[in-house]
Amino acid sequence: MKRLFTSLAAMLAVLTFTATVAQAQQFVMRISSPTIHDATQEWARLFKKGVEARSHGRIKVEFYPASQLGQIPATVEGVALGTIQMTVPASGFLVSLDPRFQVFDAPGLFTSVEQGEKVLGEPAIRQRLASFGKAKGVEPLIIFLNGPLMVLSYKPIRTVADFRGQKIRIPGAGPLQTKPFETLGVSPISMPLGEVLPAMQNHTVDGLVGAPTIFTAFKYYDITKHLTYLPRSFLIACGIVNRQFMHSLGPELEAIVRDEARKAETVFRTWQLNDLKRIRAEWEKHGGETITLPPAEAEKYLAKVTSVLPPIVTANPQLKADYDALRAASDKYR
Repeated sequence: MKRLFTSLAAMLAVLTFTATVAQAQQFVMRISSPTIHDATQEWARLFKKGVEARSHGRIKVEFYPASQLGQIPATVEGVALGTIQMTVPASGFLVSLDPRFQVFDAPGLFTSVEQGEKVLGEPAIRQRLASFGKAKGVEPLIIFLNGPLMVLSYKPIRTVADFRGQKIRIPGAGPLQTKPFETLGVSPISMPLGEVLPAMQNHTVDGLVGAPTIFTAFKYYDITKHLTYLPRSFLIACGIVNRQFMHSLGPELEAIVRDEARKAETVFRTWQLNDLKRIRAEWEKHGGETITLPPAEAEKYLAKVTSVLPPIVTANPQLKADYDALRAASDKYR
């Protein structure tokens, strides 16, 4: 009988422990990313560690890189609907949710990754950006420069004239994405990252625009070797979350999520800068060429792509206010 009571007590202890653990994991936060082995993944690693530790298991963070939860449009819709808690695409893919997101596509807005991170860290800028997507039930939990924009192409691009006649994939379809490339004589094609590799292999497109990390992570050096920096142009990634999910966490857990998201942003100012150097070295190790336009060509490029800004920006008072605020903050750190 004593042995029976001991066994029952042990079973009860196991069940109680299991129930406690199950009860502790009240929320699951699934994060989708189209990329892999980059700053987003490193941010998610630190974020997960901090959130799960401080919430004592009440929030479980799951990270799904390389479009495991679906292509970008599907995950953006999923966050808006609440079926996915967070996704981290290029800002250009969020314009359908809120036209204000296109402000990040304005060429020439930032001068470097380091300078851009200072701008986005300004308290007034953070407060302004926090309202993006509100009408569609989403908000940007993080916004960061995912690296300089580069164009991979079969035909090497060494001058502005080399852009003409090419079909190039761009990360978004807003006018601030398409119009600058049209001035260069490019046929811009908006396409989710997960569809680009076969499009390049089949020559559906002649090139693609993206941040450095994708070119090595997805081994684009096996397709072509020519990679050109776009002067003073950067890919801005936005980690949007479902507002209702954040509210459902309650004040304590919501504060933890926001605090840990902010803490993990150190990745973008430290780890990422070193990783950009690693990526360039890896690209060149596999025979890839990195091309920087000569100063005169870079100036010609900027003059052309920025010429479309005034009519687009001034046509939308809210977009103009956002652009002016970002430009003023950017001037502060030049």
